[in-house]
Amino acid sequence: MNCTQNEKISQVTENTLVIGIDIASETHYARGFDWRGIELWAESNSLIKKSYVKTALAFTNDAEGFEKFNDWVSRIMKNHQKTDVIVGIEPTGHYWFNLGEYLKKAGMKLVLVNPYHVKCSKELDDNIQTKTDQKDPKTIAGLVRDGRYLEPYIPDSLYAELRELCGYRERLLKDVNSAKNQIHKWVDKFFPEYKKVFGDITAKSSIAVMKQTPLPCDVKETGAEGINKIWRDMKLRAVGMNRARSLYEAAERSVGVTEGLDSARITIAMILETYERLKANLEEIEARMIALCRSIPAVEKAEKIKGVGIITIACFLAEIGDINRFDSPKQIQKLAGLGLRECSSGKNKGKTMISKRGRALLRKILFQAAMPLVAKNPEFAELHHYYTTREDNPLKKKQSIIAISCKLIRILFVVLKNNVEYDPNKMMNDIKRNIIKAA
Repeated sequence: MNCTQNEKISQVTENTLVIGIDIASETHYARGFDWRGIELWAESNSLIKKSYVKTALAFTNDAEGFEKFNDWVSRIMKNHQKTDVIVGIEPTGHYWFNLGEYLKKAGMKLVLVNPYHVKCSKELDDNIQTKTDQKDPKTIAGLVRDGRYLEPYIPDSLYAELRELCGYRERLLKDVNSAKNQIHKWVDKFFPEYKKVFGDITAKSSIAVMKQTPLPCDVKETGAEGINKIWRDMKLRAVGMNRARSLYEAAERSVGVTEGLDSARITIAMILETYERLKANLEEIEARMIALCRSIPAVEKAEKIKGVGIITIACFLAEIGDINRFDSPKQIQKLAGLGLRECSSGKNKGKTMISKRGRALLRKILFQAAMPLVAKNPEFAELHHYYTTREDNPLKKKQSIIAISCKLIRILFVVLKNNVEYDPNKMMNDIKRNIIKAA
């Protein structure tokens, strides 16, 4: 993880074949170069070939295509006496995963180049803004020779399971919120007074009523006693006759739309069915994540941090993988895109902001975790107060939340890697030391 650019450059020697691959959904394009940037070909008479189309190898994103690529690499290495190979790709969505796994099994070193770097470097050779499947592999290979790459982390075993579940959970959360918004939209149209009776219209008591008596006319026909019976049959204790009467009275004075009611009943029934199905799927996914997460050493100690839930820990580990691959919490901070950047020139002192160059989901998880920490954890609440009220460089609330996210990274790193208990007193002592230094 601490490999410097010089160390990356030194890995490319006279015996190294550098390959750049432009990734696509169906067909990939590859070109090979030596350590000086001279293009190499599989055929001995290929020196006469000039066009990009002829020099780039096109291979499909399947087993046959991968074998074709492997044979092409072998012939180049044999013809040009190369002993090592390093393959650089521009990570495009999920299309590189299969190839990455194949290269790993074939013993070829795979590295990733930043798509932004490819975009900025594509004009260096020909001063033309064009972007083609044949041109990009050369640009990618050039970045690899210059050491401007990252070595990908492909999680395995339970970390691979966690990442897959975490990604699907994120998609489920969006779908659940979408279904919830549809319920709100329907209620606003046909029964706007409903929200005054139920603080949360997606609560079990609300959903139960909405299924059987979705419209004001249905509520009036059922009556308060009938509404209460629905809850009694479901053994819901938080509601009773008072709530049922309030709902009935709301139905009597409702100003909701009274046309298209048959279709409205069908619509809300489908929306509720979708919502409940998505919620059940979400609960199942989260239960699986919790089970996997708790099999990782020291997780039970991390759970003892007040305000940090097991799902937060599971999502954190899903994004970073094995904590032991990191030597410092700053590496995780950089991975999350929480490293600081500054734009200054001469006497002009620019603002310092986070880079946002990293895993967006990890950054989101940390930010969302910091919010309840400030609300529920006394140590983090005190830290937030200190950040926002200190005399020297006080932070805005959002800036403080980002700083607390970084603090959470450091705490989780120590707890999970060293398998130690979280010490709230040490946290408070750190805050006190900062106050004393400022004074």
